[in-house]
Amino acid sequence: MDFGKSDFHSSLEELSLLALSAGVRPISTITCKRSSPDPALFVGSGKAQEIKDAVTDHQIEVVIFNHALSPAQQRNLEKHIQVRVLDRTSLILDIFAQRAKSHEGKVQVELAQLQHLSTRLIRGWTHLERQKGGIGLRGPGETQLETDRRLLGDRVKMLKDKLIKLQKQRETQRRARGRSRVFSVSLVGYTNAGKSTLFNVLTKAGTYTADQLFATLDTTSRRVYLGDVGQIVVSDTVGFIRELPHQLVAAFRATLEETIHADLLLHVVDASSPTRLDQIQQVNQVLEEIGADGIPQLLLWNKIDMADLAPGIERDEYDKIQRIFLSAKTGQGLHELRLALGELAGQLGFGAALVTPGLTDEQVADDKSHADL
Repeated sequence: MDFGKSDFHSSLEELSLLALSAGVRPISTITCKRSSPDPALFVGSGKAQEIKDAVTDHQIEVVIFNHALSPAQQRNLEKHIQVRVLDRTSLILDIFAQRAKSHEGKVQVELAQLQHLSTRLIRGWTHLERQKGGIGLRGPGETQLETDRRLLGDRVKMLKDKLIKLQKQRETQRRARGRSRVFSVSLVGYTNAGKSTLFNVLTKAGTYTADQLFATLDTTSRRVYLGDVGQIVVSDTVGFIRELPHQLVAAFRATLEETIHADLLLHVVDASSPTRLDQIQQVNQVLEEIGADGIPQLLLWNKIDMADLAPGIERDEYDKIQRIFLSAKTGQGLHELRLALGELAGQLGFGAALVTPGLTDEQVADDKSHADL
């Protein structure tokens, strides 16, 4: 749906990538212009009929809307088109459900899914039987829908309690790092900007990478030896995206707190993307939402091999580092990144004497062998 915004075409391309990432093959794209959504069908009756005809002609199994649909709009569309209808939020939640690997990630995804489901629960849990009255079968008088909502609410509460416990465990780990004064760096950026590829180059972690949206969901942290600075901790985080569902921002807050408590954010940008400036803005909006907008940030323009740019360090008129041009894939600019990290760590009060207490010569040598900055 084109509401006259400048990012319409890039958002549509992004929806196609999201569909592919979810394992769906896009067959037909239907667009229309409106000043505002139709309250009942979002697209209006004429366009809804066009979608229905396309579904019949191409034997399409699912229709995906590039916007958030209200529960009523989704029900009305499914009734009219006679196939499953997903909105952008549901699609992203489905991708997250496929990709979550860690226990915490799975808990976060399920919580987000249940919170989304709770707004559109209409006799959705078909495995539950209606409670019947009678001797030995008398229920508490709840309807199927009331029972579903109560059970869903209980499950949501249990998942929130689990996340609180996991959050406390992370806080304990962060306090331990804080006592040893370890320089903490978090990779942030738009999805598919190359964060995990860079993380693997820096830490030899072997994190899963792929040319698809949301290849990484679970935050992973590794220690890296950085010359004069000594030990630093680098964390890879989930990628951000425009119109990221609020349920996901809330559910992933525990994971994203690795970002909130970092000493420096490495904001990875896809230098080859024509919408890179808009993507930077989208990431900064999410960082502000989670309270990480006050943390020092260094822009890393990644994929310079695809953008025909040279590696190097860009400084402002006060000789402060503004951004680094590099390619995590080819290794160009990684030496410049090493120099920049050392310089910024020194400016923030970190040094080898501060960040490596209690390490033996053997441990330091081992860390050097596992680091490649």
